[in-house]
Order: sequence, then C-alpha cells, then structure tokens
Amino acid sequence: MYSFQPSEEQQMLVDAIKRYAMDDLRAAARDADEEGQLPPELIEKGWELGYLQASIPEDYFGFGERSAVTGVLAVEELAYGDLSGTLAMMTPGLFTTPILLAGSEEQKKEFIPPVIEMEWKAYTAALMEHSFDFDPNELKTVADADADGDSYVLTGEKTYVPFADGAEAFIVYAALDGVTQGLIVPGDAEGLEVGERQKLLGLNALPLYSLKLEGVRVPKANRLGGDEGHDMAPIMAAANVALAAMAVGVSKAALDYAIEYAKDREVFGVKVAQKQAIAFLIAEMGTEIEAIRLLAWEAAWMIDEGMDEAPKLAYLALSGAIDTTMMVTDRAVQILGGHGYIREHPVEMWMRNGRGFATFSGLAMV
Repeated sequence: MYSFQPSEEQQMLVDAIKRYAMDDLRAAARDADEEGQLPPELIEKGWELGYLQASIPEDYFGFGERSAVTGVLAVEELAYGDLSGTLAMMTPGLFTTPILLAGSEEQKKEFIPPVIEMEWKAYTAALMEHSFDFDPNELKTVADADADGDSYVLTGEKTYVPFADGAEAFIVYAALDGVTQGLIVPGDAEGLEVGERQKLLGLNALPLYSLKLEGVRVPKANRLGGDEGHDMAPIMAAANVALAAMAVGVSKAALDYAIEYAKDREVFGVKVAQKQAIAFLIAEMGTEIEAIRLLAWEAAWMIDEGMDEAPKLAYLALSGAIDTTMMVTDRAVQILGGHGYIREHPVEMWMRNGRGFATFSGLAMV
C-alpha cells in the first residue's frame, strides 16, 4: 500500500518548488501572458531547482532516480503558480524522459547528458497533429525505411511543439509500420521546417509552433529503443499523469483564489461565502479536486511500481482532470461575478489555460 506522506527528500523539493511557484512564476504570470513571453531568467531559475536532473541516474550525469510520484507532487505545485511557466521549464523533459524510459543504453549515454549538464536549453518533442480525431496511436506523420536501409524518412506535420524555433533536437513521433515510434531528430535536420508561432486561447506565454517534415532523414540508430523500437504506453502514461497533476494545480489555484474573494467580498451586506449557493459550489469544487489528485497519485505510484494497469489509470486521471479543471475554473470566474471577467484577477487566465488540457497531449512528462 502506498503512503500519503512525502519522504524527507520529496518534501524538501516540494517546498523549494512551492516558493519558486509563488514568488516567481505567479508573480510574473500576468505580464508574461500579456506580453506573450516568459523572461529567460525566470525559466533558468526554475531549471536550477534541479527537478529534471534529480530524476536522471548518475550514469547519465544526473543525481537521482526517476519517480513519477515525486514528479506529480512537483508539477502540481509548479502549475499552481503558472501553467505556461511550468510547461516551459519542463520542456527539456519531453526529450529526456522518453529516452530514459524507452531508449537504448547507447542513446541514454549520448543524448541525455547534453540536456541536463548545464543551463536550460531547448530540447523538445513533437507528438500532436492537426486533426480533430487525433490519436497518438494512429499518427498521420509516417517514417519509412529508405532504399539503402540505413535511415528512416519522416513526412508529416505536427502542432503544439514548444520552443521549436530554436530547438537543439526533437523527439518526433511517427507511424512506423503502423506503430507509433519516437525518433531523435537534430534541430537543423534538412527538410525540417518550423512554422509561425501559434496563437491560442490560453498559454499565451508559451511559444508553440507547427512543424513540417518533408523527407527528413534520420539514422536508424536514432529510433528510440534501437532496431526493436519501443512500447508507447509508458511514455503516454508519463505524459497523462503529468498533465493530470498540472490540471489539479491550476484547479487548486482557482479554488483558493475564489474562496479568498468570497470571504472578503460583500454583496447586500453579506459576505459572498455565506451565501448557500456559493458554499455548495465551493464544496463541490474542492471535492472534485481532491478526488482527481488522489487518482493522479495512485497512477503515479503504479507507474513507479511497474504495474500493468498504470497507463490505464494515468489516462483515467487525465480524463477526469480535464472535466474537473474546466468546471472549477469556470465556477471560480462565476464566484467573482463581474470581477471574474476582467484581467485584474487571474481566474480568467486560469480558465483559458484550463480549457486547453483536452488538447495538451504530450506537452509535459514526469
């Protein structure tokens, strides 16, 4: 049976992340959203906390071991501060985590150390595609073996690729013989074209781009797992549980803000929080958040234990988190009344960000 008590090391990390999330991410979130960019020094400060480095074994120049439980604890606190900043700081993990989970020993030793040994650098991944029925197990981007048998040729289009315009390298996911596989692609590969920055309802501070691949050649040695390839389920589990935990963080931020507003704001001589309808809304919001948090924790624990049901539970956690985040952030706006719709308060930004979780596949991993 898993424990609900963080270890001493986990608590120290969570406390440090919580300070960064509130003192730095939350403080900069509104300006970053308005200006459409995050200060590089803000990302670097978060990188220096060492979360990703602590999840990489010493053999690959890290100083710890991967723990999905530690990961969900960390990203919930980060997203409580700001979702765009969290996804930006965590972007290199989109490159290292799949290699750690599915890469060959040679790939781990070659590709992980350059990412984590120094300052934050733009290593990223491309999974999402322009399709209303997007399914990571049925990708339209394809990888075909070339005639000489030494390379794969990538063709297709991707969307929601963070920091693609200056990326050192990508993991591009493509259908290879009908099976989704990850391939390591250098940022300067011939035939790789980065589109214009995408404009979304939320995540205004996170640079997301479309990506076109026209005959991009990748050595067969760059296929995750080598010649035998890999199972996509652990990678998707890592992504789904991360997004579920981030959704909890955004939801908790909206709930806490709404509670404080309702306790302070008077309408017709009565505190908003004393109105029964508002109290019922808040109680339901809190109940749903706690339920999804526990589901995300259980999924993360199952991942760490290597249980076969882990990918299923991670998917369920994200499915529940998508609905919960939309409900909670929408109600937070309602509780603030007219103030909820103006940018003086952050709940409208959290609602815009929260609405996107249904389309954030592969934007985070733990």
